[in-house]
Amino acid sequence: MKNYLLLCFLVLLANPVYSSDSTDTILAKLNDALRNKGNYVRLKEERILNFKKIKSENLTREQEYNYNKTLYTEYQKFNSDSAIFYVKKNLKIANELHDQELLNLANLQLVTLYSSSGKYRESEALLKSIDKKTLSKSLLQNYYVAYREFFEHYAANSYDVKYIQQIRKYRDSLLTVLEPNTLNYQITKIQQVMSQKKLAIAEKQLLQLFNTIKEDNPQYAMVTYLLGSIYEERHQLEPRKKYYALSATSDLKNANKDNASLQELAQVFYEIGDVDMAYKLTQSAVEDALYCNVQFRTLLMSQVYSIINTVYLEREAQRKTELQLYLLCISLLSAFLIVAVIYVYKQMKKVSKIRGELYETSQKLAELNKDITETNNQLQERNAQLSESNHIKEEYIAHFFSLCSTYINKLENYRIILNKKANAKQFDEIYKMLKSTTLVDNELEELYKNFDIIFLNLYPTFVKDFNALLIKEEQIVLKQGELLNTELRIFALIRLGINDSVKIAAFLRYSLSTIYNYRTRARNKAAVSRNDFEEMVIKIGLISLKV
Repeated sequence: MKNYLLLCFLVLLANPVYSSDSTDTILAKLNDALRNKGNYVRLKEERILNFKKIKSENLTREQEYNYNKTLYTEYQKFNSDSAIFYVKKNLKIANELHDQELLNLANLQLVTLYSSSGKYRESEALLKSIDKKTLSKSLLQNYYVAYREFFEHYAANSYDVKYIQQIRKYRDSLLTVLEPNTLNYQITKIQQVMSQKKLAIAEKQLLQLFNTIKEDNPQYAMVTYLLGSIYEERHQLEPRKKYYALSATSDLKNANKDNASLQELAQVFYEIGDVDMAYKLTQSAVEDALYCNVQFRTLLMSQVYSIINTVYLEREAQRKTELQLYLLCISLLSAFLIVAVIYVYKQMKKVSKIRGELYETSQKLAELNKDITETNNQLQERNAQLSESNHIKEEYIAHFFSLCSTYINKLENYRIILNKKANAKQFDEIYKMLKSTTLVDNELEELYKNFDIIFLNLYPTFVKDFNALLIKEEQIVLKQGELLNTELRIFALIRLGINDSVKIAAFLRYSLSTIYNYRTRARNKAAVSRNDFEEMVIKIGLISLKV
């Protein structure tokens, strides 16, 4: 019994999955699946055959019923005639066992198979013979599904609004008996929402399912098909094509012959003018419907197939006419080409001599051009340096006069204050003012602030470019309100051409050893060569100046 259950589990394992984002990739995989369609069918037939081989002669009638039920599941969407054969065997077993539950299950399975193959009277008679009140909750699900699919299949043969109402009625009834946390419930609920034209809600729920459901899940094709239906309703061509293609690929890989995706996708390609692809898809869909003996699919396909087939045949006839015309043109062109080749051959001899002379001339011109290019590059570099120098001089001269004027005014104000205090003989106040360093500190702070503003005006990307020369973990992060810090000022002065540590220390009022340590530490943090670090700092801003 354990071996039997294990084998049942292995039979139900699905094919490997794939994932893709772009529509082109999805269509490429669809074409690959179409090419390998026969292999998928063969694999399914081999799996079913292997399962049949393991049947034991010592099975009880209940075990044989379950064995037949597994084969019914395998054949349901593959070959309805074989599925009917095994359901009928189960009907016989259920009658022998006098088990009403098993009998009802087999009858409900037979209902769907009959209605899909066009036996509507037999299907309806079976449904009416089942007493709904005697069904368990699990069979009640089958009952509502059977009724819903009966009207879906019947509507394909004879469309009427009342059949749509019946489909909705039994779908709503099905929702009352399905467990809310199951995938079947979620999909059925979404179909109900779609029938109410709440497409935005249905789309959101389907996309959530699409992002969680695995491609080897039997319901994956249904989720993607419903998404395609939503985008068809909205006239959104690309997503409609994408999700119908995903659904069709899943059906092909699972050897599901009872599918609607190929038909819908064929309609999409027909609308965009790709008749060849539309014809290939309709051919595959019709083959599947005939193979599985799904009559309602054949009816749905008949009108679309006749239109596409007619257009395809007309296109083929046009291609043959064009091909004959092309062959005639090619023949004439071939004759002309032979004459042209003879003429060209003679001309080539003349050209060969001229080409040798031109080659020598071009070599000399190339050398001259190289020299000119090098000279031009040197001139551009010198011009950029001169331009930068002039730019800095102009900026600094303007700011120099402005600062000089400011400091003269401040000295004059300071002199006036001291003079007033001297006239008032406030010598203690004068002494206190002379002793205090606040004025100097404030002036230094303002000096550095002005330096930062002037420098960043000249080189606005200095901080970013300087950090680019450091390894990521050691890059400088300025405090709020800070334009430059001490380390950045040191290298700002270096950028301005003040490379002497003594002058830098005097300007920033630090010891010589402190300046040296800052410069050494920065080189150690460099993402570039330590030897080239300061040289690259000096070149910051040159590119923008050249531009």
